[in-house]
This record gives sequence, structure tokens and C-alpha cells, in this order.
Amino acid sequence: MNDIQEIWVYLSASPLLHLTLTLIAFQAGNFIYRKSGLNPICNPVMLAVIAIVAILVATGTSYDSYIDGAQFVHFLLGPATVALAIPLYRQFDKVRKSALAIIVSLICGSLTAAGSAVSIAWLLGAGKLSIISIAPKSVTAPIAMGIVEQFGGLPSLTAVLVILTGVLGAMLGPFVLNLMGIKDWQARGFALGTASHGIGTARALQVNEVAGAFSGLAMGLNALATAILLPILWKLFF
Repeated sequence: MNDIQEIWVYLSASPLLHLTLTLIAFQAGNFIYRKSGLNPICNPVMLAVIAIVAILVATGTSYDSYIDGAQFVHFLLGPATVALAIPLYRQFDKVRKSALAIIVSLICGSLTAAGSAVSIAWLLGAGKLSIISIAPKSVTAPIAMGIVEQFGGLPSLTAVLVILTGVLGAMLGPFVLNLMGIKDWQARGFALGTASHGIGTARALQVNEVAGAFSGLAMGLNALATAILLPILWKLFF
């Protein structure tokens, strides 16, 4: 037993361990996801997060130690987001023709996403710090955390809620859209990107390229709209 503990201590000090753990966890989640017939409930990101958290808790590994090794994957979020411009470029004609619908949908979606979160938190008796931390839950994490920091909120709470929103949106979004009878790929993709940012966009790209392009567009525009509108609305009402 002591030998095993010594080996683990040695391995845990290596950055490659947690990078490898992250990649294996996601590949395992993706394998289960594909075996389930791309069932949204078996979202690979959610499965990977659950597996990694379980391992970190079981081994007593701190998040700081983990992120030291997994930060390379975190760094790749930037290039991956920029790469979303490729499917968007391929669908540029459709985007141009739908400009008015995109603007209206963006404003409605952005206000609804933030407004519903703030209203529910307020009705449940949350304080101002919690409310502002919850408001940008549908915005991609770096921008959401930046907005919250400006108001002295809780970036860690925001990060958790952003990830949770993305996972739930990717899991339940297609079901909700089907129930509402929305079949148009442009509308489905834009809705997923507005509500569940990058994780929803990844889901949309797996299903349809048009949906993925509009989802990526919605993710970027919603982040921009929230960064502009939320501070204004916060000062007006709070």
C-alpha cells in the first residue's frame, strides 16, 4: 500500500498526469455518448466532469494542482472558439439573409436569459452578490466572469453556473425545441448558442453544420450583448 501511495505522489506531481486524465475522461464520456446513439442525456462534457471530480475527491487532489496540468486544454478554448468562424463563414449567405431575425432573437434571448436568472434568484431571496453572479449564466465563461468581477460578484459561482447551464442546455435543449415544433436548423442552432454558449454550440455542431454555425454566432453575439446591456440594466434597476 505504501508503494502505491508513493507512486501516486510521484505521478500527481507531474503536469502530464492531469492532462492525460482530462483527455481520457472526455474520450470515455464521448464513447458512452456515441454508444447511447448521441443521447443528449449522456453529454460527454458532463460525464467527463463527473469522472474527474470523483477522482480528485477520492485522491484528495486540489483543484489548483489539477489545473496546473490541465491548463493546456484550458488554453485551447481560445483557438477552438476562433475556429467556430469556419462553419460561420460557410453559412454567411444564410446569416446575411436572416440579419433582422438574428437581431430580434438576440435581444429577446439575451434579456430572457439574464432576466429569468435574476428574477428567480430575487424571488428566492438571494443577495445582490449572488444575483449579479447568476445573471450572465448563459454567456461563455471568460466573459461572464469578467462581467461579474466588475461588480464585485463571485466569479467562482459564475463559472459553476455557466458550465451547469451549458450542460443542461445541451442535454435538454433539443427536447424542448422538438416539443415546441421548431425544426429549422438556423433557429435551433441560434437558440442553443444563446442559451447554452460553447457547450450548446458543440452539441449543435455534432448534429448539423448550419445549426453549429448559427449557434457559434449566437454565442459570440450574446456575450457581446450581455457585456453591454447587463451593466446598464444593473445600474438602472439596482
